[in-house]
Amino acid sequence: MPSRPPPPNSDITVAILAGGMGTRLRPVVSDRPKVLATVGNRPFLAWWLDALEAQGFRDVILCTGYRAAQVEEAFGNSFGKLSLRYSVEDEPLGTGGAVHKALPLVRYSTLLVLNGDSFCRQELRPFIVQHFERGSRASLVVTSVPDIGRFGSVQFSAQGKVQRFQEKPGHSGPGWINAGIYLLSRDLFSVLPAHLNISLERDLLPRWLYQDIQTFTSSGRFIDIGTPESLSVATEFFLGQPQPQPLAAA
Repeated sequence: MPSRPPPPNSDITVAILAGGMGTRLRPVVSDRPKVLATVGNRPFLAWWLDALEAQGFRDVILCTGYRAAQVEEAFGNSFGKLSLRYSVEDEPLGTGGAVHKALPLVRYSTLLVLNGDSFCRQELRPFIVQHFERGSRASLVVTSVPDIGRFGSVQFSAQGKVQRFQEKPGHSGPGWINAGIYLLSRDLFSVLPAHLNISLERDLLPRWLYQDIQTFTSSGRFIDIGTPESLSVATEFFLGQPQPQPLAAA
């Protein structure tokens, strides 16, 4: 596809996947959704919202499910300069189904989709510029970790085109993983049937390989809160970081 001029960050709708139950976190987080797990004396999701506001985004949809009312009670309709809206699953729809359900709230043709239970310290503007310069319909951020065993890996060409997604490989070692940050054309979801329970990672991304999914390689630290151990690491990481500062307007 031909390249297109990238819109300003303020004209991109962000959809954050915030409906996870956090089953593996139950020993330490049993009374709230995973995105409300306390990290550095505040909900984990607040760190993402800080970063988005500092980078000039303004329009955010929170895709909630498990104990959705707690998320809305915690954040309300705004966070700093961010406008917050909610797309609530009445039944589990998977990550792909959650984005599809949110489409009526999406104002623009391209979505920035974020996993609400992981974080990658990455300035998002270069990712957006690359996505539009390459005329992509689907792009994702990949980051290098010392052990891919818990995540699975992404294999891609020298030109950045995804060649294969490998589920948790059963062995450890360094490699590139999906950082849970996507730029996706709205029309990829609009063709899906309503109320479909489908995974973005396991079902849709492999299906879209023919769409030439592009990667953006990040050197930013990747953090997730999938286990009690990683939740503890996330707390240490954020408490050791300065508060995000606004970037130049984009």
